[in-house]
Amino acid sequence: MFSAQQDFESSSSPCWFVGALMEKEDKLEEFLQGGYWEHGFEDKYLDLVRSMRVGERIAIKAAYTRKQNLPFESWSNTTSVMAIKAIGVIKENSGNGKRVEVRWQKIDPIREWYFYTYQRTLWKVTPGEWKNDALIDFTFNNQPQDIDRFRNDPFWLDRYATDPTKLKRFQWTRFFQAIADELIKYKNNRQALLELLKSVSSKIDALKYLSSDTFADGSRGFVKDIDPFTFLGVFNRGIKDSTRINIAIEIAKFFGVTEPVPERFEGVPVLNNMSSWYFPWNKELPDDHIDKLWEVFESALQLADSEDEDLIEKFSQDFDTATSLYGVSWNLSCGLYWIRPWHFLNLDGLNRKFITEKLRLKIGLSGPKKICNSNEYLLLTNTLRERFVESDFSVHSFPELSFNAWTNAGSSSTDSEANEPEEITSTDESKNIEPIKPIKPYSIDNILEDGSFLSKEDLELMLRRFREKKNLILQGPPGTGKTWLAKRLGMALIGEDVQEPQLRSVQFHPNLSYEDFVRGWRPGSDGKLNLHEGIFMEMVNEALEKPSTRHVLVIEEINRGNPAQIFGELLTLLENSKRSPKDAMQLCYPDPDGKHLPVYIPANFYVIGTMNVADRSLALVDMAFRRRFAFIDLEPMFGKRWRDFVVNKLQMESSVADQIRERMNQLNTQISVDSRLGKDFKVGHSYLTPTESLKGKNSKQWFSEIVESEIKPLLKEYWFESQDEADKAAAKLLENL
Repeated sequence: MFSAQQDFESSSSPCWFVGALMEKEDKLEEFLQGGYWEHGFEDKYLDLVRSMRVGERIAIKAAYTRKQNLPFESWSNTTSVMAIKAIGVIKENSGNGKRVEVRWQKIDPIREWYFYTYQRTLWKVTPGEWKNDALIDFTFNNQPQDIDRFRNDPFWLDRYATDPTKLKRFQWTRFFQAIADELIKYKNNRQALLELLKSVSSKIDALKYLSSDTFADGSRGFVKDIDPFTFLGVFNRGIKDSTRINIAIEIAKFFGVTEPVPERFEGVPVLNNMSSWYFPWNKELPDDHIDKLWEVFESALQLADSEDEDLIEKFSQDFDTATSLYGVSWNLSCGLYWIRPWHFLNLDGLNRKFITEKLRLKIGLSGPKKICNSNEYLLLTNTLRERFVESDFSVHSFPELSFNAWTNAGSSSTDSEANEPEEITSTDESKNIEPIKPIKPYSIDNILEDGSFLSKEDLELMLRRFREKKNLILQGPPGTGKTWLAKRLGMALIGEDVQEPQLRSVQFHPNLSYEDFVRGWRPGSDGKLNLHEGIFMEMVNEALEKPSTRHVLVIEEINRGNPAQIFGELLTLLENSKRSPKDAMQLCYPDPDGKHLPVYIPANFYVIGTMNVADRSLALVDMAFRRRFAFIDLEPMFGKRWRDFVVNKLQMESSVADQIRERMNQLNTQISVDSRLGKDFKVGHSYLTPTESLKGKNSKQWFSEIVESEIKPLLKEYWFESQDEADKAAAKLLENL
């Protein structure tokens, strides 16, 4: 395995997990022999591959699922597995977005990682979260996976808990999945399914509705064809649980399913009894309608079980085709959830309400009849999966989400309606799709290259504390580069050189209010007062919509305002341990659309502030505010790193740099020992770090101008009652220059 002495960039750099299948052909040996990796897509991953940096670690993976022969008790659940086949270090990136050169090391035998896997060809894994750190250590440092920790994590607990007594919820999922596994075998033998349903309907009156189909000649009778979702709907309608169980027993007997028939149906959506079919009357039924439903059923099972990225496109096509069919609409998501409840999101009315009002996530509505299309469905599904793995998120799986939506509405299993009238529409607007911007990676190494005079170890500590606490304040004397560093730490945390909307800045001042920063009334163009979101809530909403990316708000001079007053009730939610929907609270003002929905700050939203400790006009920051932030002290840095930077990169005359270094250190010592001032009033290095090259310019003249126009006025402010002392200190800086 790679040791600390080998040539990877740093422990804080991202790691890459990549696939080796191209058009169904395994390219592993070719990649290893050729010393490279590439993908076979024309228009995918280009910017992501361009962002891969020399020195970053890379691993070849293969993701699949397995139900048997696992090194732990899976309780008959299908488990995600990721095989690690090779590891390496990136040697060269040509920038074509397709290929990188790699020094590979084959893993033989392959090592298998469980639970926390990724389906797509390219996966960027950034250190800082325990699951990511565990995967990186397993892959590159040959550390064993703590399987029990994953099994007992909230995301996997209901399926894999080490304590069987914790597996009481959602036991129906195994039965539903087993039924789906058998049902697909009858895709081309639907007559057998119809005979089964006829037989069951003769025993159980609840199935009599299947005898009401209308044919072209005007006659009525039993349906002549059946799709998989209507079939599953026979025991998932608004009927008594006892009847559902009896129907399920008959179906299980026919299929030979050995999984126990569920006694409870917590979190299982049911169809509206008035509209329980996924197809119209036989007399209006297109020839391929039911075939298309079988197609999406099959592609959904394949996608859920194989974790093959190539199947995403096929599923998307089948999904969009199916949702456009008469009688399907939102019900398709309900059917997908029945067959693979841990993989697919149910979007019945209760779930949609819960997702938008409690979880504060938007549902795209660009599909037919103003429902979501396949891209929007998969995006929302992936967004929720990313949230589920957050330990403090209020729900951790699709069954738990569906169950919480059901209980939150106070409904019973028999009156929850998944199937809604065909003509139902929504007034929500679909979200515009933004073009993908090129990715320019950014790390601690970039901060050093840009001109930080701190050590790499110091920067790594700051970034680590920022990740852990989520709220950080840089404090120090004037000119110590607090704002400069805050923005770059934000970019390093995000991992990219970005600006809005992921990285934004605001400055606090005495007149800034809660209404400006969070939410409040403002005059509109019509002369009326309207509710508007402040920058903080704008960024919260952005972070909620894009959970896979980090968002950073830089607050300059955070103590120039009254932070406790400006943040208001959100000060409580700012705490790292309260970043989840379960801690959500209502704001004093409603949403701009008039709703009074509870608000929470997501875990991917970070705040970094700056604080000038020398400003006497500032109020003290209260303890409640301080508890929610980690504090980092910055000092003037006129050391070797500063000297080398201004001489080698900014072309300052070396003799002048040496004089500045010596004299500024002397001045700061004088300020530190002055009882009227102290170390908080030192003069920082930013004053004497040129913003552009001094090549061709007189370095002495530049220094003199900075002293006269910037440092001397500052000293006069410091020694306000002793102006002569300020003049002498400034003169000493320029003496015999």
